Amino acid sequence: MTAAKNSRPPARAALVKTVVAALDDMKAVNVKVMDVRRVTDVADCMVLASGTSDRHVRSIADKVVEKAKVAGFRPRGMEGERDGEWVLVDLNDVIVHVMLPRVREFYGLEGLWDISPSKPGKAGKPAKPVRAAPRAKKPAVPKRKSAVRAPAKKKAAARAKR
Repeated sequence: MTAAKNSRPPARAALVKTVVAALDDMKAVNVKVMDVRRVTDVADCMVLASGTSDRHVRSIADKVVEKAKVAGFRPRGMEGERDGEWVLVDLNDVIVHVMLPRVREFYGLEGLWDISPSKPGKAGKPAKPVRAAPRAKKPAVPKRKSAVRAPAKKKAAARAKR
């Protein structure tokens, strides 16, 4: 197992270079490569990139798959290409996320997966739980007199007059 683990980094480095080259060719924005071996066993590396439109996101992901195949790496799968807001490309040891900037900002994967030492005091610490906003109190609704009682009282008053 350790021999296989030691032989993987050169192949992984070549795959990351291939992915970054494909992202650069397609003019992907804000490319970030993260080593996630200390965080998860799912992958060794995650690459995050943004596209300017849903069509751009889809074409970036297609180019990544195409270049990986040409370089001899077989992709496991691709998800989200129909909507085009967030496309995930699984290349075994490297997972590529290509997203629209608003989707990337909303999900904040950099904060979830990045444990780089550039964040002093935060490496290895679990994130603080997010609390829901307090619920607004419902305005008090004044009680109304029942519409059913009013006609009944009128009928009773009319009967008394007869």
